[in-house]
Amino acid sequence: MDARNVTALREALAGSPLLEATRGFAGALRSAVTRRSARGLLLVGSAGYEPWHLAAHLDDEAAWSQVPQLAPSLIRHQLPWPDAPGHLRHGLDRLAAARRGETVLVVTPEAAEADLLERVQDARRGGATVLALAPEDGELAGLAHQQLTVESAEEPAFDLVQHLVGAAAGERPRTLLARLARQLGGEPAQRW
Repeated sequence: MDARNVTALREALAGSPLLEATRGFAGALRSAVTRRSARGLLLVGSAGYEPWHLAAHLDDEAAWSQVPQLAPSLIRHQLPWPDAPGHLRHGLDRLAAARRGETVLVVTPEAAEADLLERVQDARRGGATVLALAPEDGELAGLAHQQLTVESAEEPAFDLVQHLVGAAAGERPRTLLARLARQLGGEPAQRW
């Protein structure tokens, strides 16, 4: 989905709770990875779902918005070949070793399995900030500092939410002045 399609999608969803929820969640993600003590973003899915698509969008947004902290390290359930790029060579042990200052983003359209939940719990216990983009899942929601619940885990809806979160994560935080300008004169021009 290119910038023009994201803009059209945002216009179609203007005023909807989904658009505001994705912007709020993306703002929490951006804040977590850009705070002074931040030490990196770890992106993980379930054993049956690797969030490659969101990883690529966040990497693009990191470059475009000049916020390199948005570029994630993808945590893999199955480790790739030994000479894979560094950001693709991390297994679940890396997740369990996450500490204060690191952000863990769990993205899965299915319920998180016990092994993943255990590693996320280890990361949280170590001081990592945990965010989740998932269907309603009581155990994962209990571990996450913030969760964006996707009501439909079906492919198009789940991908749509990932596009919106990825695009919004690159936006600059809205200031009081920007909110006032929006209220008085409509939505300011977007970068799209």
